[in-house]
Amino acid sequence: MEELFNGVKEFNSEDYREYRELFRELSRKQTPHTLFIGCSDSRVVPSLITKSMPGDLFVVRNVANVVPYYRQSAEYLATTSAIEYALNALNVENIVVCGHSNCGGCQAMWQDESQMAALPHTRRWLELSGNVKDTVSRRLSVDDDDIKREWMTEQLNVVEQMNHLVTYPGVKERYRRGDLNIYGWYYIIGTGEVFNYAKERRAFERIS
Repeated sequence: MEELFNGVKEFNSEDYREYRELFRELSRKQTPHTLFIGCSDSRVVPSLITKSMPGDLFVVRNVANVVPYYRQSAEYLATTSAIEYALNALNVENIVVCGHSNCGGCQAMWQDESQMAALPHTRRWLELSGNVKDTVSRRLSVDDDDIKREWMTEQLNVVEQMNHLVTYPGVKERYRRGDLNIYGWYYIIGTGEVFNYAKERRAFERIS
């Protein structure tokens, strides 16, 4: 923890002072242009990947960057409420669903119940991506290895969550009018590369 305390001290003495005016402007309001839906993985840092400043991104993160289907419920819906708030209170212009390489959540989709016994809530959460596992199973051949299954699962999971977004009230209409952009990204941790999903070609293309 000492390094975190030291980081706070350094932020106050250096970073905050450099961007003091920006923080003062943001002290009473936020107008982010993009909702960034990412994985909770500690290696995925949205502001670092995008070189964004405070106030640019409204971020929600969870295991395997999942977007639950929209539903009205008396339960406590963390990710759903964050998406709702970004759309209807902040009126964001863009939504980015960002998956990544070596995703533990996507790997967990392939583990059996005994392997997931200590993670019952995670197992239940990943049921939202059940279509992904089914699609990958159909597309894989007997000659494909675990690495191909891994990246195929991670990338198709991004596309699946993009599809889930259109179940939210008003999203499809805003998208068709051009008032809302929806992007799917795939981030490779080891190389720093980010690939954007091209809907017309149904392929991820490197952002360069």
